[in-house]
Amino acid sequence: MNPSDPNRVVRLMPLVVGGLGGTVLMVNRVLSVEVTPTQARSDALGIFMAAILILAGLLWQQIQPRSPEAVELVGSVGMEMDPSLPNQAQLELAWASHSVLTNSPAKTLVVYDQGKTLLRRGILGKASTVTPGAIAERVLKQHRPVYLVDLKLYPGRVEFDYLPENTQGVICQPLGTTGLLIVGTNTPRSFTQQDEAWIAAIADKLDQTLHSATSSPATPSGVA
Repeated sequence: MNPSDPNRVVRLMPLVVGGLGGTVLMVNRVLSVEVTPTQARSDALGIFMAAILILAGLLWQQIQPRSPEAVELVGSVGMEMDPSLPNQAQLELAWASHSVLTNSPAKTLVVYDQGKTLLRRGILGKASTVTPGAIAERVLKQHRPVYLVDLKLYPGRVEFDYLPENTQGVICQPLGTTGLLIVGTNTPRSFTQQDEAWIAAIADKLDQTLHSATSSPATPSGVA
C-alpha cells in the first residue's frame, strides 16, 4: 500500500476489526468449558459479522481510489530564457511561468514558438532545446491540447527529453498556431480540469503578448 495514501487507515479498519473480532470469538469458544445454546448463537452471529467486515475491507482495497504516488524529478532547478526577446515578452514569460508553477501541480515548464525554445523553468531536463516529435507535431497541426496523464505508458515519451527523465504527466498546450506551452508534473493524473483550463488561459495570454511583442523591435532586457 502506498504510504502517502491518506485513505489507507480507513481501508484497513474493517480488516483489522473483523480479524480481531473473529480471533477473540474463536479463543473464547476454545476456552469455554461448556457451550450454551445462547453462546453458540452469539458466536455464530459474531463470526458472520466478522466475515462481513473482512469482506468489506477487501472490497474497499479495490474500490476506493488511491492517490497517485509522487516522485522526485531528476534535474536541476532553474530558469533559462531567450535573451533576444523584447523586455515585455520576457516579463510576460516570467509572470506566466511563475503562475503555472505555483498554482498547479506543474514542476517544469517549457515555452516553444516558431522553431525556438523561448523559456525553460522549474526542474530542467537534459536537452536545452525543444525538438518537436510526433506528439508535439500533432498538437501544432491540430491546435488541440494533449494531456498525457501517465507519461511512462506512452512510447512517444522519448521526445520530451527537454523535461526531467522521470516526468510523470505532461500537458502539451498549443500556443497560437506556431508554438507550444509544455508543462510537466511529478505525479500521474494530477492535473484537474481546472488546471487544464488555467494552463489554456495562460497560453492564450502568452500568445497575444509574444506575437505582439516579437513584431516590435527588441529592447534591452532586465529579466535574468
